[in-house]
Amino acid sequence: MELSRITTLHVGGPAARYEHVTTESQLRDAALSAWSDGNEWLVLGGGSNVVVADQGFEGSVIHVATTGIDRLEDAGGRVRLRVQAGESWDGLVAHAVAHGWSGIEALSGIPGSAGAAPIQNIGAYGQELSGSLVAIQFLDYLTGEVERVSADDLELGYRTSALKRGRQGVVLSIDLELADSPVGTAGYEQLGGALGVEVGARVPIADIRSQVLSLRASKGMVLDPADPDTVSCGSFFTNPIVSERFAHGLPPETPRWLQDDDTSVKLSAAWLIEQAGISRGFALPGSRAAISSKHTLAITNRGGASAEQVAELSRYVRAQVANRFGVELQPEPIAVGVAL
Repeated sequence: MELSRITTLHVGGPAARYEHVTTESQLRDAALSAWSDGNEWLVLGGGSNVVVADQGFEGSVIHVATTGIDRLEDAGGRVRLRVQAGESWDGLVAHAVAHGWSGIEALSGIPGSAGAAPIQNIGAYGQELSGSLVAIQFLDYLTGEVERVSADDLELGYRTSALKRGRQGVVLSIDLELADSPVGTAGYEQLGGALGVEVGARVPIADIRSQVLSLRASKGMVLDPADPDTVSCGSFFTNPIVSERFAHGLPPETPRWLQDDDTSVKLSAAWLIEQAGISRGFALPGSRAAISSKHTLAITNRGGASAEQVAELSRYVRAQVANRFGVELQPEPIAVGVAL
């Protein structure tokens, strides 16, 4: 199996071993088998947050396509759901909105699977998964046993978790807790502006979903076969968080947001990239990898790009920002056999 066929960036060579699983028991068995063989292993869901090397992957690739959204016993008037890891994330959001359950509507349009969502604590437009995640069902690499891991124990942060930082295993399913209400909160300035309301206003979740999808599409951030800007990993770099003291040394016009700890500041990666001289559509000479024509945070495959060309562009962007501002951008995708 050429991994370029199952990744949204359309790069990646062949997998030495490939297994497509559609049930939780198949997923458990495939993982345990790979671990017992001592092979390298890689779990892929939607393939939307990964850059795989051109030479491929020498180990076992487990492609998760498990499905199922089950309503559990409600807790304190709130709706609890158990979602299988292979479920489409955006399909889950659509399901919740259609049923009048609020809490994840601003996460509409994010590609990938439900099982991948906790790994980087997905977030957008004023919402993060951490606001609704209760626990995951997790097959632990060290014990080979299925454990229930609470959201608190996952140590969720800005685009990170204990899973991303090294706890090994496989997410089998996730448990969410949502409000039984068709009304949500416009929690982000750009979203509020699109809805014509102030930040914090209560708005029908169907309207929030519609506007988020529209905003994301305008940036090439909703998968669309007709739009070459969506042949990407979505946002390629996280917004850097620096100390307030460091931020004081940046140009006064630098966008910044004071964080809850009152000592750190979040910066706009897109602004830093643009001000470092990298414009939308930029590509290195001879490369088929390019910055999106709609949004400087995305690296796109213009057709025939290699993983190494994507990696070269990533390294170039990071070097330019570091040289101009002294800020180290961090790539958001998982790198498999490549240096981003």
